[in-house]
Amino acid sequence: MKRARYFFFFFLLGALVTLVGGCATLPNVSEVIDEVPTTQGAPQIASIKGLLSPQKSKALVERLQRSVDPTDILQRYVAVIESVSESPLTKGNKVTLLVDGPATYAAMFKAIQNAKDHINLETFIIEDIITNDATRLKLADLLLQKQAEGVQVNLLYDSVGSYSTPVSFFQRLRDGEIQVAEFNPVNPLKARGKWRLAKLDHRKILIVDGKVAFTGGINISHFYSSGLSGRKEHTQAQIPWRDTDVQIEGPAVAEFQKLFLDTWQRQQGAKLSKRNHFPDLTKEKGNALVGVVGSSPGEANRMTFILYVSAITFATNSLYMTNAYFVPDPQTVAALTDAAKRGVDVKIILPGTTDSSLAQYAGQYFYSGLLKSGVKLYRRHNVLLHAKTLVIDGIWATVGSTNMDFWSFSTNDEVNAVILNREFAIEMDKLFAADLAASGEIRREEWEKRPLLSKIRERFAHLFSRWL
Repeated sequence: MKRARYFFFFFLLGALVTLVGGCATLPNVSEVIDEVPTTQGAPQIASIKGLLSPQKSKALVERLQRSVDPTDILQRYVAVIESVSESPLTKGNKVTLLVDGPATYAAMFKAIQNAKDHINLETFIIEDIITNDATRLKLADLLLQKQAEGVQVNLLYDSVGSYSTPVSFFQRLRDGEIQVAEFNPVNPLKARGKWRLAKLDHRKILIVDGKVAFTGGINISHFYSSGLSGRKEHTQAQIPWRDTDVQIEGPAVAEFQKLFLDTWQRQQGAKLSKRNHFPDLTKEKGNALVGVVGSSPGEANRMTFILYVSAITFATNSLYMTNAYFVPDPQTVAALTDAAKRGVDVKIILPGTTDSSLAQYAGQYFYSGLLKSGVKLYRRHNVLLHAKTLVIDGIWATVGSTNMDFWSFSTNDEVNAVILNREFAIEMDKLFAADLAASGEIRREEWEKRPLLSKIRERFAHLFSRWL
């Protein structure tokens, strides 16, 4: 979806802007890891009553460790992320796995309908989708209804991602007193400050009343609500979209709220009315530890990149990844191959059908080396895969907006939820197994026999990897 045809011109222009202004770089994650003290103390974990004592934090992580086979992922990953992030792990969260658009939209619309104080929505693509219930209520109608009831609605959308959305859609919201902000406007005359078209807001965040948050890969688009893409360039005229989101209730919601408010301020959105953005929570909602990891343009550390590479580096037993746009950088490739060589069961599900042939060919450039190292690659059949998930060692999982490509890692605003919880990891493992059952394995022997033309395409596409 992010590479639909009408985005092509803007990504091309963005690439030129990036070339003129200088190419972004990624941090050396090995150096980040080495800088973390080997005698790292207990992690900082926040609860609804504030930070836990070091003793309680240490005991909590050790209890998680005992629930699975021996693994390095918990303590080492937490130590690295804590060293570069100001967002603490939070305990007492309830995390609900949402598979595909209809289930996600049903949960989102329910939360919006129950809103009492405010609704903060940040997304890459937004269209006026229709709910799946009997009322056939449109998103704009529901948001305007809640605004009329006294609930403050604030919408932040990406200018490039939502370029094809009619101006009248946003004007109608503004006329209804909904606060609307455009991230890095395509029109330079509308830009506030430096015009940076190459910087995109690829996050998908919905926050309701400061108590519930949604995030993942799903855009607000009719492609998801109908379950059909309708793209004629595919071999199948219609194909379902396959994506993953999570609904989070508990103290982790405050971390999503901070990201939204910070981005709103950076984009110089209108002054927000006073609302209870950080309500006091009286009781824990669940037993999941959740970290919220966000990256923003201009950051030197690029947190979502460090998230992925460090987690892969610390995997001990299993690593199951699903990613829509797989064009990995050298550090990610090295981390994946090293994991496979040390005996980790590394499986990656990739799209069988894509909306970006260039990205697919660029990613295929790396397949031979990955397969040679023992990484197992699969192609998901009969869907357009758009999910961005990873589950490691049956205890660590992430769901978010970050694609496995240079643009996501180096340039975009991205966000991922990291969930440390045995029960949720089991759900993620089951979801991965279901996708795996609907996928075909790419076997090394067969892959090496692919046509010469395919190899030429892959090498050509690889030349553009930094702009995919």
